[in-house]
Amino acid sequence: MVQIPKTPAAPSPAPRSVPTSADVARLAGVSRATVSYVLNNTSAVRISEPTRRRVHEAAKELGYVPHAAARSLRAGHSRMVLMPAPPMQVGLLYSQFINELQWALSRLDYTVVQHGSVGLRGDEAARAWAELRPVAVLVPGAGLGPQGVAVLKRSGARAVLTLGPEPIEGAHVMLLDHEGVGHCAGTHLYGRGRRRIGVVVPEEPGMGIFSRPRLEGVRRALFGTDATVTELPLAYSEESAAKTAAQWRALGLDAVFAYNDEYAMLLMRALQDEGIRIPEDTAVVGADDLMIGRLLRPRLSTVHIQLPSGRDLAELVDNAVRDPGSVPAVHELLGAKVVHRDSS
Repeated sequence: MVQIPKTPAAPSPAPRSVPTSADVARLAGVSRATVSYVLNNTSAVRISEPTRRRVHEAAKELGYVPHAAARSLRAGHSRMVLMPAPPMQVGLLYSQFINELQWALSRLDYTVVQHGSVGLRGDEAARAWAELRPVAVLVPGAGLGPQGVAVLKRSGARAVLTLGPEPIEGAHVMLLDHEGVGHCAGTHLYGRGRRRIGVVVPEEPGMGIFSRPRLEGVRRALFGTDATVTELPLAYSEESAAKTAAQWRALGLDAVFAYNDEYAMLLMRALQDEGIRIPEDTAVVGADDLMIGRLLRPRLSTVHIQLPSGRDLAELVDNAVRDPGSVPAVHELLGAKVVHRDSS
């Protein structure tokens, strides 16, 4: 039997070395300090436009990117803004707001990192966030307490900001008046002659921090009147909506505030499938004023929620980072008004 000699394996290519700022400087014909000034957008030093262009072209050719950790050491802090993932499903309006905020923070040279805090809450979550050494933390919802704020600040966070229903000691707070949203809806429905009003309370985990205040807002609007309020647990599924709609005539409701536009559209379709006329038999009001609600038939009445622009909130974050000793402030961000359309 003839043995065929094995062909020796080709040697693995040597790993390419990571390009450095010194490599960029040599290729561009400038000093390392100039490379640093250009790539870090330093405004204190004047660099000519041709030089800036040569540095950027050299960095692109070499595949060089600045080292974030090294830049943080030079600055004395990171440029990371940590945004823990909300503990609940968020609607389209909130998602659009967060996207705009991330874009505005990036324009201010911050790196936005979303952190999935699955299974972590309160101070335990704060310790996990602190491990990343962010310069600022923007916390949606409730759950963070004064101890968690202190943990974040001891780890180097210059600013802690919360988007929630109540102030937190040591943090800048953006108050969201969800009770006011419910109050607007309840007042509108009562003014339209409705007296047996249902309020959708989503069953999805974590939604209670928004839905409970909206329910209480409706109750506050109708307190002392001849109207009744019925709590309607509802999951965001066609099956849950169909089950609720099948019981509608027995419930005897003539109106519903459906928490937001998405739940309103879900329930409205199920009610129509049951032969419930809208608004003749039941008036429907959502919240968020989504474009798709204007395309329905009947067009959806809604509570328009006035959120701040992402640019305004990004500037608030930036100011807090620049002045970490400033007294934490409370800002009311959410205004609401009813947009009356065909469904109510």
